[in-house]
Amino acid sequence: MSLERSDVEKIAHLARLAIDEDKVESYAADLSKILGLVEQMDAIDTEGVVPMAHPLHMSQRLRADEVTETDQREKYQRNAPQVESGLYLVPKVIE
Repeated sequence: MSLERSDVEKIAHLARLAIDEDKVESYAADLSKILGLVEQMDAIDTEGVVPMAHPLHMSQRLRADEVTETDQREKYQRNAPQVESGLYLVPKVIE
């Protein structure tokens, strides 16, 4: 797929990008190459190929799920203007 100068200008306008007039042709060529690569990849038969979450066959190392913070609710609620039954009371904002 080949992009024209007007296509690049329209894309830039939609994306709210300011581009230099002298670089529009270069952008059109670069974007056309990218779209050409996507067309090539789209033409490849991927029937039977299992999707991968990562390009390497690895498992993710996970840390142990341990509590590292202490419960400081009482400390934080002492600074609140209004608290009731462990909950912060706030003014009603929706009628």
